[in-house]
Amino acid sequence: MNSENIKKATNQAIEQLITALNEGRSETLRQYLAAIGRFHRYSLRNVMLIASQKPTATHVAGFHTWHKLGRFVKKGEKGILILAPIVRRKTESTEQNETDESSTAVGFRAAYVFDISQTDGQELPAIGSVNGDPRDYRERLAKFVAEQGIALEYSEDIAPARGTSAGGKITLLPGQSPAEEFATLAHELAHEIMHRTERRSSTSKRTRETEAEAVAFVVCHAIGLETGSASQDYIQLYEGDAKLLTASLEHIQNTAAQILNAIGAEGTSAPPA
Repeated sequence: MNSENIKKATNQAIEQLITALNEGRSETLRQYLAAIGRFHRYSLRNVMLIASQKPTATHVAGFHTWHKLGRFVKKGEKGILILAPIVRRKTESTEQNETDESSTAVGFRAAYVFDISQTDGQELPAIGSVNGDPRDYRERLAKFVAEQGIALEYSEDIAPARGTSAGGKITLLPGQSPAEEFATLAHELAHEIMHRTERRSSTSKRTRETEAEAVAFVVCHAIGLETGSASQDYIQLYEGDAKLLTASLEHIQNTAAQILNAIGAEGTSAPPA
């Protein structure tokens, strides 16, 4: 694929992504956000309690919350002890002789939550699914990463993240499908190329995530992987939008072109829009 074809493929992919972002959130993203909204935010003390009892926990919830999500705690599973506040309603009289109710914590009680691994049932909505066969482009991409002096490692410790970039080191979550791993590696490599320079201090996390995912989308699109709404959903999770993506177009195009040239993406074609 020559430079002119790469530019054309990049523009086509970006236009498709802009259109998707302008159409709003996908149904998959809406379902995902609704499910995640049912998980409570825990205090630091409870986070430490959970980690000490089940270090591999990723999503924890109470028995009834799991039931609402269509999942059920497996027989014989031991709950993870946390401290739940005992809340008492407090009623105060206002100057207009109206009552104003507020709540205050008067103590704590033992409560139990369960990690998703301790449950069975309906799959939770997931975002970021990429399908297809990256063929030998996965190995070519890894080779390009190594040529940049970037270490590539695998670790379960980064879960639930699929990948991380730490300036000279990319870590991937093991167990991803070949297509998902390719997309994740492209995303993290984009961070290494674009956001480990002086640009980092002048960009927000929202901008950086939009740019990295747009690059991953372009690269995946160019080698024929099916991204569905994955990139659109990811960008919107970080509150990115079409306007932000358009403002970063030059950086996205240059980075995507650099990666596509490096992996020799010749003879490939993008899937139909």
